[in-house]
Amino acid sequence: MKIIRFASGKKTGYGVLENGIIKVIQGSPFGKIRYSGVTFELGEVPLLAPCVPSKIVCLGVNYRSHAGEMNHQLPKSPLIFLKPTTSVIPPEGKIIYPAMSQRVDYEGELGVVIGKKAANVSPQEALEYVFGYTCFNDVTARDLQASDGQWTRAKGFDTFAPFGPWIETDLDLSDVPIETYLNGQLKQKGTTADQIFKAPETISFISQVMTLLPGDIIATGTPGGIGPMQPGDTVEIRIPPIGVLRNYVVKP
Repeated sequence: MKIIRFASGKKTGYGVLENGIIKVIQGSPFGKIRYSGVTFELGEVPLLAPCVPSKIVCLGVNYRSHAGEMNHQLPKSPLIFLKPTTSVIPPEGKIIYPAMSQRVDYEGELGVVIGKKAANVSPQEALEYVFGYTCFNDVTARDLQASDGQWTRAKGFDTFAPFGPWIETDLDLSDVPIETYLNGQLKQKGTTADQIFKAPETISFISQVMTLLPGDIIATGTPGGIGPMQPGDTVEIRIPPIGVLRNYVVKP
């Protein structure tokens, strides 16, 4: 099932996408889904980020290929950091290149969407708390990341957390392909099989630090192949079982 969030006039809503038709649901999708009877064609209404997270928890250095290209040792436990919710933009939204950075990179990732309150869960039960999965771009000011040491500024600019275009509720996590295209050229290609910490372990680890709430996003790390973007570029995160997240880089 594909869950969409959209705008219609001054209102927002959720729907289920089936064969190019958005079937509007009543209230939130984080519970029993009830259809309102209203439908839209895909493209008739603008898509929003497919949920409203209270927080975005990201993993650093979680792919062996990325650790290699960054000359990082493999972490002994998940390396987590937060992005503010003000960094969220929707599919087709604009990534603003901040004036204080000289290098802004794409990082294509699989995003895990939490479906119910999770605190101190075990790896064995972790996936019971997952609502679905989405495409995520962990946009990073690489020069500021290197100069700061900690990553809040480099990862936290407004517009640095595009995700979507929707949430796929059914996905086999064992070998999910992740690709990033810049202006139509393939730049990143990897699969979740290369992850150091798999989703169940990651969810459990984070839930022992902070309570996860419905709609929260866990960005599970990026494969090798990161690189810079420039104003005027189009960046796409493609996860074939989910869809394509497309955004545009613009000047401040």
